[in-house]
Amino acid sequence: MSIQSYIDAIPEAYQEGFLKLMEVIKANIPAGFEEVESYGMIGYVVPHSIYPDGYHCTPKLPLPFLNIACQKNFIAVYHMGIYSDEKLLNWFVGEFPKHSSKKLDMGKSCIRFKHGHPIPFDLIGELAQKMTVNDWIERYEKMYKRK
Repeated sequence: MSIQSYIDAIPEAYQEGFLKLMEVIKANIPAGFEEVESYGMIGYVVPHSIYPDGYHCTPKLPLPFLNIACQKNFIAVYHMGIYSDEKLLNWFVGEFPKHSSKKLDMGKSCIRFKHGHPIPFDLIGELAQKMTVNDWIERYEKMYKRK
């Protein structure tokens, strides 16, 4: 599946918000991350040209960092930095109420925005800026990579 075919499959009612989310992430994510189709979603990964080892579970895949998806009832942002960095998680949880009147709907790395609820694009832009490629590689190797 290509990125465009993924976008084309999103119901029209949700495309505008999803495309804006993509735009915000692309405008704010640090240099080095690459936008690709990843796990049936739109992904922002560390390409093999920067991190040849790839993802430890499937080394032929680039190292995943951030994914976005349009699910049946929500748009999701999957951010591995939040999953792996308690300080970043606490920052995000503390900032969320300043940007949204809705209750934060979140799993370990998944932030869900129910369809019809506004996405706090400025906050997602800030979140995208918080971890560089080198920061993510260093954290990943400390926490996830099997030695």
